[in-house]
Amino acid sequence: MKIESVNVTVFTYPTRRVSDSAGHSHPGPESLAKMAMLTITTDEGDCGYSFAPPEVVRPYVVNAFFRKVLVGQDPFNRERIWQDLVHWQRGSAHQLTERALSFVEQALWDLIGRKLKVPVYKLLGGFRDKVPAYGSTMCGDELEGGLSTPDEFGQFAEKLVARGYKAIKLHTWMPPVAFAPDPKMDVKACAAVREAVGPDIDLMLDGYHWYSRSQALYIGKALEKLNFAWFEEPMEEESMASYVWLSENLSIDVVGPESLGGKHHSRADWVKAGACDILRAGANGVGGISPTMKVAALAESFGMDCEVHGNGAASLAVVGAIRNCRWYERGLLHPFLEYDEPAAYLNSIVDPMDADGFVHLPQRPGLGEDINFSYIETHTVSKD
Repeated sequence: MKIESVNVTVFTYPTRRVSDSAGHSHPGPESLAKMAMLTITTDEGDCGYSFAPPEVVRPYVVNAFFRKVLVGQDPFNRERIWQDLVHWQRGSAHQLTERALSFVEQALWDLIGRKLKVPVYKLLGGFRDKVPAYGSTMCGDELEGGLSTPDEFGQFAEKLVARGYKAIKLHTWMPPVAFAPDPKMDVKACAAVREAVGPDIDLMLDGYHWYSRSQALYIGKALEKLNFAWFEEPMEEESMASYVWLSENLSIDVVGPESLGGKHHSRADWVKAGACDILRAGANGVGGISPTMKVAALAESFGMDCEVHGNGAASLAVVGAIRNCRWYERGLLHPFLEYDEPAAYLNSIVDPMDADGFVHLPQRPGLGEDINFSYIETHTVSKD
């Protein structure tokens, strides 16, 4: 079996998520957005699929890298294909990004799973069939009744607990919100949520790297008093030394790195330096499912957990395959949006949650996404 073609289909779908000037998602009026579906097809007619924003896989990336490396290869030689693509990142990382690498690697896993009629999480190891989810909020906003005040964060947290979540992670206010960033407001929101949900719900804060050392320490000390489970990405992750300093000065677990490049290599440096207590990696951000599994194995070797970043089929597959990850990140959530309603190009969501707060691993072959191919065909705007 050989890979015969690599194609990208760009289509439109309705959404109520809008991005502000800094790229953060918020609720908004319904509009049309674009999504890209990558399809890898073999000479035996088997296909694998993955989804990403069109800007991640521009035609040049598909022609110069994906087709050059993949066509003619046995898709089961996934690691060799991935390593060949990584080689091309030297000098081309601004084009063949970690996100683009993730996109094609996920489609390879999906193809293999579909061919073997096995869910990807079982191919990866199949540690569990369900996992507890934490509700991951959208960033704070200036929408009345949304997430515009500490009290509104508290009220939304109560609703999430009633829905079944046993843990909640906050993303508080960030520019371009008029008063952000503001450590004191962040602490007020965290305190409001703790008061609303009581002592038995695990809470986390994603600081989103806006802060100085002194600001991060101020927030972290407050989180210790509020008995939060972890503190994530409060400073620029390129400064590993800042995270070493923060970890040494806080008793709360520091989580990272999330957005730092370098795949498993940079995360090995963080472990060696003592820059975090819990490692962080996501299948969409570190080059794919395979490097995320490598990060998880690295963490396990040092007795650490690896909390997988982000929702979606690929990250869920990794969570289902490893032992040293406590939660699945389900979100982003907001009072004005209904997470359980699938996007128009899917027949159902990949991560439905039961009343007890557990997400059950999909049992469909491959990554488990229930794709509405007829919708995509009808709303296609370009093919490459």
